[in-house]
Amino acid sequence: MIGVELFSGPGGMGLGARMAGVNVQLAIEKDVYAAQTYLSNHSNSTVVVDDIENIHEFRFERRKTPVVLFGGPPCQGYSNANRKTRSSENPKNWLFKQFMRATKLINPEWTIIENVPGLKSMEGGYFLEQILDDLHKIGYTPNVSLLNAADFGVPQNRERVFIVGSRDGVAFKFPEGDFKEKPVTVFDAISDLPSLTSGDMKDSLWYKCKPNSEFARQMRGKLRKATQNFVSRNADFVLERYPYIKQGGNWQDIPNELMGNYKDKSRCHSGIYRRLDNNAPAAVIANYRKSMIVHPTEHRGLSLREAARLQSFPDWYQFFGPLVYKQQQVGDAVPPLLAKAVFEKLIQAN
Repeated sequence: MIGVELFSGPGGMGLGARMAGVNVQLAIEKDVYAAQTYLSNHSNSTVVVDDIENIHEFRFERRKTPVVLFGGPPCQGYSNANRKTRSSENPKNWLFKQFMRATKLINPEWTIIENVPGLKSMEGGYFLEQILDDLHKIGYTPNVSLLNAADFGVPQNRERVFIVGSRDGVAFKFPEGDFKEKPVTVFDAISDLPSLTSGDMKDSLWYKCKPNSEFARQMRGKLRKATQNFVSRNADFVLERYPYIKQGGNWQDIPNELMGNYKDKSRCHSGIYRRLDNNAPAAVIANYRKSMIVHPTEHRGLSLREAARLQSFPDWYQFFGPLVYKQQQVGDAVPPLLAKAVFEKLIQAN
């Protein structure tokens, strides 16, 4: 199966496709740093760095094998956490139309659209209905499911909507996941990674210990050192708050006298200052620097490598750009192991 990816970001979904056996020949991404990350880790793919609206021809070697067009149109507008642009007036919420345009140009056997759970509820499900209607109009049978990455071996409770369209009228059956009863935990995922402090920028460090799980062994492969151990530096008043937060806790554990810069502490988002629980999958790793997600046992934020592990990126995967861009790439990506499960099921259905 040949793959073409739109809105590719750093390549999490593309990596999952590759792991399942898809030959991803072409990726489109307008952010130069994300595109550099994609190209560095997917050397056999052509990466076009441009806005999708400027692309009017998709060049790849079609051969006689089925083609899947896939991608996640930018999802910030659909997110439940977004209160400012979560409406039909935000032009970014209509980028799925570019996906439909590309579908008509390429005419693939399959399409896959990935997005946040808020797509189902935003404006009463209006945008989800629009996507399904558009797929029907251009001759595709859409199938929709909400999948939790934790069910597929990703150490993170991260739900995503997947819309799989079949040009040949196939009723796609989504994977169910083998980890529902015993998910991969934060301890399983990152306990072998190096100990760090706030502000550390260590590009290469020995692993702290042998892998403590099959997941960690899978992520490490044959590497002897962990790379990109980069931690944002927090202000001293932020570091004073960390020791008070228990595993699984959040800002509510912090004494009021240490939260003086908040006008109303009770209005804080529940995700702020969340310390990860070693014995459970992580909370959603999105903008983990801004929300100040806390390491389970050390008084600091997550390193880039730890966040990548919690997204199921293997340790050989390298991210490019300034640190804030690297962090955003990791947080925005589709967890590769989740994508892999969907593509494996697609190949079986073909």
